Amino acid sequence: MKLAFSTNAYKQETLEGAIESIAGLGYAGVELMADVPHAYPRDMDGRRIGEVRKRLEKLGVPISNVNAFTHFAAGDTYHPTWIEEEDALVRVRVEHTKHVIRMAGELGGGGGGTISLQPGGPLWPEDAGRRARALEKFRAGLEEVLPAAEACGVTLLVEPEPGLLIQRASECVAFLRNVNHPRLKMNADLGHFFCVGDDPAAVVKEYAAWIGHVHLEDIGKNRVHQHLVPGQGAMDWAGIFAALRAADYAGWLTVELYPFERTAEEAAREAERFLRGYL
Repeated sequence: MKLAFSTNAYKQETLEGAIESIAGLGYAGVELMADVPHAYPRDMDGRRIGEVRKRLEKLGVPISNVNAFTHFAAGDTYHPTWIEEEDALVRVRVEHTKHVIRMAGELGGGGGGTISLQPGGPLWPEDAGRRARALEKFRAGLEEVLPAAEACGVTLLVEPEPGLLIQRASECVAFLRNVNHPRLKMNADLGHFFCVGDDPAAVVKEYAAWIGHVHLEDIGKNRVHQHLVPGQGAMDWAGIFAALRAADYAGWLTVELYPFERTAEEAAREAERFLRGYL
């Protein structure tokens, strides 16, 4: 297992500054936020991609994952989603994802790596018929972008989140089985599972074969979806790491603390110190 940190906590810092900070704190890798103000694909021309690759290589911190969950450049945290009523808005999300895939392939030096995606989007009000239509719309969008992912050698990861179309690990794996594509897996955000009542350690044990990348953050005992520095909430870290080892998970563990943009480096330092013992 290798520990990384996401640049989405450093939204008040440049991409280059975030990478320098994360590397300086001793993290083995860095997750890139594929949005403003960092690695927004439309701003990442060949020259910029080359510069970022050289910086990462110089610092010895490879990319753990490219995070394409948000789309602040065109909307907000969630919108436009994969399941908007207006097809033109869905098209914005689909085309953005194609650009992220292209960028990720070039950043990886010709292929490799993962891209985490939102699990459809918010669905309110929810009923069985509307949910079925939303799942089909999400599937159609993914099937449009998966050929590009295959060509670039990247894997797309659906990330379940509380309150969105796909919340639980079981829902996600059922959806992945239905799509059935070798370049589509799950981004296991363990805090998200804790929020919806899933046991993160049990998720790792049961669905290890579907996990392409892991996000780490702590959650309070009230299970409210508010990311905390690992060690400051109620999650069972000893159990989580025991499960990861039992599953022979050898991939990336990326700490994601996007609410800490005013104290990003301090939060990253505290998280690294806490998690170091479990690694």
